[in-house]
Amino acid sequence: MNTSKKTIQAKPTSAFSERGLKSAVADLCEEIRELYCADDVPWIIGYSGGKDSTATLQLVWLALEKVPLAKRTKTVHVISTDTMVENPIVASWVQRSLEVMGEKAVEKAMPIQPKLLHPRVEESFWVNLIGKGYPAPRPKFRWCTERLKIRPSNRFISQVVTDNGEAILCIGARKAESSARARVLNKNQKHRVRDRLSPSATLPGCSIYTPIEDWSNDDVWMFLMQIPNAWGQSNKELLGMYAGASADGECPLVVDTSTPSRGDSRFGCWVCTLVEKDKSMTAMIQNDEEKEWMMPLLKLRNELDFRSGDSTPDSDSDHHLRDFRRMTGSVTIMAGGKPVPGPYTQASRERWLRLLLEAQTWIRQNGPEDVQGIELITLEELQEIRRIWVVDKHEIEDVLPQIYSDCTGKDFPGRKLDDNLVLGAEEMTELRGLCGDDKLHYELTRELLSVERQQRANIRRSGLFEQLEKSITRHYYDDKDDAVDMARRKTAAREGIPQTTDSEARL
Repeated sequence: MNTSKKTIQAKPTSAFSERGLKSAVADLCEEIRELYCADDVPWIIGYSGGKDSTATLQLVWLALEKVPLAKRTKTVHVISTDTMVENPIVASWVQRSLEVMGEKAVEKAMPIQPKLLHPRVEESFWVNLIGKGYPAPRPKFRWCTERLKIRPSNRFISQVVTDNGEAILCIGARKAESSARARVLNKNQKHRVRDRLSPSATLPGCSIYTPIEDWSNDDVWMFLMQIPNAWGQSNKELLGMYAGASADGECPLVVDTSTPSRGDSRFGCWVCTLVEKDKSMTAMIQNDEEKEWMMPLLKLRNELDFRSGDSTPDSDSDHHLRDFRRMTGSVTIMAGGKPVPGPYTQASRERWLRLLLEAQTWIRQNGPEDVQGIELITLEELQEIRRIWVVDKHEIEDVLPQIYSDCTGKDFPGRKLDDNLVLGAEEMTELRGLCGDDKLHYELTRELLSVERQQRANIRRSGLFEQLEKSITRHYYDDKDDAVDMARRKTAAREGIPQTTDSEARL
């Protein structure tokens, strides 16, 4: 007889159960005022527009309202990082909230300065995926978070620390979010050098303050629903946004500790392939006909997802879209004897660009009025992608302007490339014909031509022979099978293992 045990999760204890909401909030506000007035260290609040960061910022705002004007001398920087691939609904909400916040701060003489941060163009998602060919992010190659979120925030925080000697980072982290978050917060508590302040493990000179760390999910919503938003945004509208992103489309108003909330959806980048499915965007589309314009985004996101329907989260199914060589041009063999796939091929990168521009064009033409100016990829990103393709990858066909024209019906508005860097369509067609089906021969000839043309204007051709050697080494093989066989032989020689090549096995 089979038996199974059902795990019952205990409901998180409310931080308001002993003193009530108003008393607990009053005590927190007093603590915030004491910390704010204790020194001259500027504050930085991480604001994503979600419920936790909204509650944290609202607490700080409420506390500072009762600080005398003469003592509001320390700047409170409110920073939000736009990855440029955020869920458009959430991105619009955050931008509008920051604008309203800035106006209200000036009106109320609050020392709060909102700032919207962006990754540098070379760090952006599309420049790395479409330009450089980085594969869609996966748990073992999570290249996006560092570039899109961490670096922009850390640059700002580090500059504040440089200018002032130190800074206090106030964030809406809560123990009830996850067991991992609880472990981090509990560890931080043990290393506190001041009451409620923990030293940052990654940001020198920065202390961490987490005022709502003991709040439950229900506590957050109870606070937001019972205490009006301090800078004029509607917390009920925020609740509605969470409701629209939940599977059942419901998110009841939280009025007391007995009312369970369902506003626990998570928003993120619409291109994210680190999650198996984009449940929030799917729910938004299903729950609201006015948001069906996001269907092209969801379709493109699913195209980028490298997992097949019945595969494990760590498995790959996009090897056919990727080069057999690594970014450096080398061929690496995995433990099982298969080659480690490299960046997306030229054809794959061109296809991703077409799909992205087609989605943008469709939304502009068919979406509601407020999204008809949507920009899924910026002109600056397009120009950097074009430069990478032509200059770094030596794809001197320079196809990006034609792809742009095909997908948008408009001429590419970017600046003109140096004529020395590209060859005309007629010349490239002739070169392809001369090389026949030998793809590697075509790529090698094209790359050698590109290297020579880039060096043409230089008086001193420093590094030319080194570049030519790298190009020849990268295209040295007869084909993919020959490259893999050679890499396996080298691996076997290093490890002292007898090796039978694929070519020999076929004889």
